[in-house]
Amino acid sequence: QQSKILLVGEGDFSFAACLATSLGSGVNMVATSLDSKVMLNYKYNDAMANVSRLEELGCTVIDEVDCCTMSQHPKLKSNLFDRIVFNFPHAGFFFARESTTYVIDLHKNVVKGFLRNAVEMLTENGEVHITHKTAHPYKMWESEKLANEVGLGLLDKIAFYYWDYPGYKNKRGECQHCDKSFPIVESSTYKFKIMN
Repeated sequence: QQSKILLVGEGDFSFAACLATSLGSGVNMVATSLDSKVMLNYKYNDAMANVSRLEELGCTVIDEVDCCTMSQHPKLKSNLFDRIVFNFPHAGFFFARESTTYVIDLHKNVVKGFLRNAVEMLTENGEVHITHKTAHPYKMWESEKLANEVGLGLLDKIAFYYWDYPGYKNKRGECQHCDKSFPIVESSTYKFKIMN
Protein backbone atom coordinates (compact mmCIF):
# COMPACT_ATOMS: atom_id res chain seq x y z
CA GLN A 1 0.00 0.00 0.00
CA GLN A 2 1.35 3.39 -1.02
CA SER A 3 2.10 5.91 1.72
CA LYS A 4 -0.28 8.83 2.14
CA ILE A 5 1.72 11.98 1.50
CA LEU A 6 0.94 15.60 2.39
CA LEU A 7 3.02 18.31 0.72
CA VAL A 8 2.93 21.70 2.40
CA GLY A 9 3.94 25.15 1.19
CA GLU A 10 4.28 24.28 -2.48
CA GLY A 11 5.35 27.19 -4.69
CA ASP A 12 4.48 26.41 -8.30
CA PHE A 13 3.69 22.75 -7.45
CA SER A 14 6.76 21.57 -9.39
CA PHE A 15 7.96 19.39 -6.48
CA ALA A 16 4.55 17.73 -6.15
CA ALA A 17 4.40 17.19 -9.93
CA CYS A 18 7.89 15.66 -9.91
CA LEU A 19 6.99 13.33 -7.04
CA ALA A 20 3.64 12.23 -8.49
CA THR A 21 5.27 11.64 -11.89
CA SER A 22 8.05 9.51 -10.39
CA LEU A 23 5.51 7.50 -8.35
CA GLY A 24 3.32 7.12 -11.43
CA SER A 25 0.30 8.31 -9.44
CA GLY A 26 -0.85 11.07 -7.14
CA VAL A 27 -3.85 9.20 -5.76
CA ASN A 28 -2.41 9.03 -2.22
CA MET A 29 -1.03 12.55 -2.36
CA VAL A 30 -2.37 15.91 -1.18
CA ALA A 31 -0.44 19.00 -2.31
CA THR A 32 -1.13 22.35 -0.67
CA SER A 33 -0.20 25.98 -1.16
CA LEU A 34 -0.60 29.10 0.95
CA ASP A 35 -1.58 31.03 -2.18
CA SER A 36 -5.04 31.27 -3.72
CA LYS A 37 -5.52 29.98 -7.28
CA VAL A 38 -5.58 33.57 -8.55
CA MET A 39 -2.25 34.33 -6.82
CA LEU A 40 -0.67 31.09 -8.07
CA ASN A 41 -1.57 31.98 -11.62
CA TYR A 42 -0.27 35.52 -11.14
CA LYS A 43 3.01 34.55 -9.46
CA TYR A 44 4.19 31.45 -11.31
CA ASN A 45 4.36 30.74 -15.04
CA ASP A 46 4.14 26.97 -14.63
CA ALA A 47 1.78 26.62 -11.67
CA MET A 48 -1.41 25.90 -13.62
CA ALA A 49 0.31 23.35 -15.88
CA ASN A 50 1.72 21.59 -12.79
CA VAL A 51 -1.69 21.62 -11.07
CA SER A 52 -3.32 20.14 -14.20
CA ARG A 53 -0.65 17.42 -14.32
CA LEU A 54 -1.25 16.62 -10.65
CA GLU A 55 -5.01 16.42 -11.10
CA GLU A 56 -4.55 14.09 -14.10
CA LEU A 57 -2.46 11.84 -11.83
CA GLY A 58 -5.20 11.81 -9.18
CA CYS A 59 -3.53 14.13 -6.68
CA THR A 60 -5.70 16.36 -4.48
CA VAL A 61 -4.61 20.02 -4.73
CA ILE A 62 -5.78 22.45 -2.03
CA ASP A 63 -5.16 26.21 -2.09
CA GLU A 64 -4.95 28.62 0.81
CA VAL A 65 -3.62 26.18 3.40
CA ASP A 66 -1.64 27.81 6.21
CA CYS A 67 0.92 25.37 7.64
CA CYS A 68 0.38 26.81 11.13
CA THR A 69 -3.35 25.96 11.18
CA MET A 70 -3.55 23.13 8.64
CA SER A 71 -4.66 20.44 11.12
CA GLN A 72 -7.94 22.37 11.45
CA HIS A 73 -8.46 22.88 7.70
CA PRO A 74 -11.90 21.49 6.72
CA LYS A 75 -10.44 19.40 3.85
CA LEU A 76 -7.56 18.05 5.94
CA LYS A 77 -8.65 17.68 9.54
CA SER A 78 -9.96 14.13 9.41
CA ASN A 79 -6.94 12.81 7.47
CA LEU A 80 -3.74 11.19 8.72
CA PHE A 81 -0.57 11.00 6.63
CA ASP A 82 2.48 8.74 6.52
CA ARG A 83 4.69 11.54 5.20
CA ILE A 84 4.28 15.27 5.69
CA VAL A 85 6.79 17.27 3.65
CA PHE A 86 7.72 20.96 3.74
CA ASN A 87 10.54 22.11 1.48
CA PHE A 88 12.31 25.35 2.37
CA PRO A 89 9.86 26.82 4.88
CA HIS A 90 10.11 30.60 4.94
CA ALA A 91 8.21 33.35 6.70
CA GLY A 92 8.58 35.78 3.80
CA PHE A 93 10.89 38.69 3.11
CA PHE A 94 11.30 41.67 5.38
CA PHE A 95 13.30 44.88 5.27
CA ALA A 96 16.00 43.22 7.33
CA ARG A 97 18.75 40.67 6.76
CA GLU A 98 18.06 36.93 7.10
CA SER A 99 20.57 36.86 9.96
CA THR A 100 18.74 39.35 12.22
CA THR A 101 17.20 37.82 15.34
CA TYR A 102 13.80 39.27 14.44
CA VAL A 103 13.71 37.52 11.04
CA ILE A 104 15.12 34.26 12.43
CA ASP A 105 12.36 34.25 15.06
CA LEU A 106 9.69 34.75 12.38
CA HIS A 107 11.05 31.75 10.44
CA LYS A 108 11.22 29.66 13.62
CA ASN A 109 7.57 30.48 14.38
CA VAL A 110 6.55 29.15 10.94
CA VAL A 111 8.57 25.95 11.39
CA LYS A 112 7.26 25.36 14.91
CA GLY A 113 3.66 26.06 13.85
CA PHE A 114 4.07 23.59 10.99
CA LEU A 115 5.59 20.91 13.25
CA ARG A 116 2.91 21.36 15.93
CA ASN A 117 0.19 20.83 13.30
CA ALA A 118 2.03 17.98 11.56
CA VAL A 119 2.20 15.96 14.79
CA GLU A 120 -1.61 15.91 14.92
CA MET A 121 -1.82 14.70 11.32
CA LEU A 122 0.69 11.85 11.40
CA THR A 123 -0.01 8.13 11.35
CA GLU A 124 1.62 6.13 14.14
CA ASN A 125 4.85 5.48 12.23
CA GLY A 126 4.60 8.58 10.05
CA GLU A 127 7.46 10.95 9.31
CA VAL A 128 7.71 14.72 8.97
CA HIS A 129 10.32 15.92 6.46
CA ILE A 130 11.65 19.46 6.42
CA THR A 131 14.26 20.51 3.87
CA HIS A 132 16.19 23.69 4.38
CA LYS A 133 19.61 25.27 4.09
CA THR A 134 22.10 24.29 6.75
CA ALA A 135 24.61 27.13 6.41
CA HIS A 136 24.53 30.31 8.51
CA PRO A 137 22.06 31.87 9.35
CA TYR A 138 19.65 29.00 8.60
CA LYS A 139 21.18 26.64 11.16
CA MET A 140 20.11 29.18 13.78
CA TRP A 141 16.50 28.12 13.15
CA GLU A 142 17.28 25.05 15.29
CA SER A 143 14.77 22.75 13.58
CA GLU A 144 15.75 19.75 15.71
CA LYS A 145 15.12 21.66 18.93
CA LEU A 146 11.77 22.95 17.64
CA ALA A 147 10.79 19.40 16.67
CA ASN A 148 11.75 18.05 20.12
CA GLU A 149 9.55 20.71 21.74
CA VAL A 150 6.47 19.30 19.99
CA GLY A 151 7.32 15.64 20.65
CA LEU A 152 9.22 14.77 17.46
CA GLY A 153 12.64 13.15 17.39
CA LEU A 154 15.24 13.19 14.61
CA LEU A 155 15.21 9.98 12.61
CA ASP A 156 17.69 11.00 9.91
CA LYS A 157 19.31 13.98 8.23
CA ILE A 158 20.35 13.62 4.60
CA ALA A 159 21.87 15.99 2.08
CA PHE A 160 19.32 17.40 -0.39
CA TYR A 161 20.26 17.58 -4.08
CA TYR A 162 17.75 19.15 -6.45
CA TRP A 163 18.92 16.96 -9.36
CA ASP A 164 17.30 14.02 -7.54
CA TYR A 165 13.97 15.74 -8.35
CA PRO A 166 13.83 16.37 -12.11
CA GLY A 167 11.46 19.23 -12.91
CA TYR A 168 11.50 20.64 -9.37
CA LYS A 169 12.14 24.38 -9.34
CA ASN A 170 12.26 25.97 -5.90
CA LYS A 171 10.73 29.45 -5.85
CA ARG A 172 11.34 32.65 -3.93
CA GLY A 173 7.56 32.99 -3.69
CA GLU A 174 7.48 36.68 -2.81
CA CYS A 175 8.35 40.11 -4.19
CA GLN A 176 8.86 40.84 -7.89
CA HIS A 177 11.20 37.82 -8.15
CA CYS A 178 8.61 35.33 -6.86
CA ASP A 179 8.99 33.01 -9.89
CA LYS A 180 12.80 32.89 -9.60
CA SER A 181 14.72 30.10 -7.89
CA PHE A 182 17.19 30.63 -5.05
CA PRO A 183 20.51 28.80 -4.58
CA ILE A 184 20.08 25.66 -2.47
CA VAL A 185 23.67 24.65 -1.81
CA GLU A 186 24.25 23.07 1.58
CA SER A 187 20.70 21.91 2.18
CA SER A 188 19.50 18.89 4.10
CA THR A 189 16.27 17.02 4.65
CA TYR A 190 15.50 16.45 8.32
CA LYS A 191 13.28 13.45 8.95
CA PHE A 192 11.37 13.42 12.22
CA LYS A 193 9.05 10.93 13.85
CA ILE A 194 6.95 10.96 17.00
CA MET A 195 9.00 10.11 20.07
CA ASN A 196 7.46 7.31 22.10
